[in-house]
Amino acid sequence: MDTLRETVRSVMEGYAKRGYNSRSHLMQNEDGTLFTVITVPEKSASFVSLLVRVIGQKVIIERDQNDKMLVDALIQAGVSREKIVLAYAGEPVPESA
Repeated sequence: MDTLRETVRSVMEGYAKRGYNSRSHLMQNEDGTLFTVITVPEKSASFVSLLVRVIGQKVIIERDQNDKMLVDALIQAGVSREKIVLAYAGEPVPESA
């Protein structure tokens, strides 16, 4: 797996943890281009709290339902903002993605 995908996976692992009355799990596809964090509350329906695709050298954040936004955590981990697309906020997704 390339460095960008490794960084995304490593950062997203921090979002997969036990929360107040819930548990979150990191999942990814076989080639490491699609990552999700699924949150499973004790008394309500499960939901996707993070949905991210890594296409080439771009990180496309499709959904982020967290207090600490993934974009900030990725920048702290050394990913340049130019490589991050906030699709959930209406930023245009590159055609190759």
